[in-house]
Amino acid sequence: MTNQEPEFSLHGADALRAAFRRHASGVAVITSVAKSGEPIGFTATSVTSLGSNPPLVSFNISRGASSYPHLVPGVDLAIHALTRENLELAKIMSGPKEARFESELHTWSHGVPIFLSAAAILIGRVRTRLEVEANAVVVVDVLRGSENPDTEPLIYFKRGYHTSGERLADNF
Repeated sequence: MTNQEPEFSLHGADALRAAFRRHASGVAVITSVAKSGEPIGFTATSVTSLGSNPPLVSFNISRGASSYPHLVPGVDLAIHALTRENLELAKIMSGPKEARFESELHTWSHGVPIFLSAAAILIGRVRTRLEVEANAVVVVDVLRGSENPDTEPLIYFKRGYHTSGERLADNF
């Protein structure tokens, strides 16, 4: 066996973009309410569990995003794990902010906009934000949730939307 040293020819932002184009992520929609009472929301591929004791979730957001000023500690929000059937929703919620809630796809529950067709929905409350350069990590306390069993997840990979494909192995 030959021990070949990898060539690290990519640097900085180019290295980051190249690596994360090859890292599949689940697609979620995050919704909340602005102080004015208007719904806010966006598509995110950075949602992850921080742990179950206590139940915490985090996601990343640009500090320049239109939703960012509204996601302050104490604010309630909903995190929707999307299915393959939610592809159009993912596109709408990553498009112009004025068009994100034009359709009748959402309802209201626990004071936030909800998309009932999602694979799973978590209702949570912003615990804290960690601001780093032009971005932030938002930590959320999970309060309650629901799920739609037997749905196929929507995945973001190589700058496009995909489904999960075949199951290769169990991990339990």
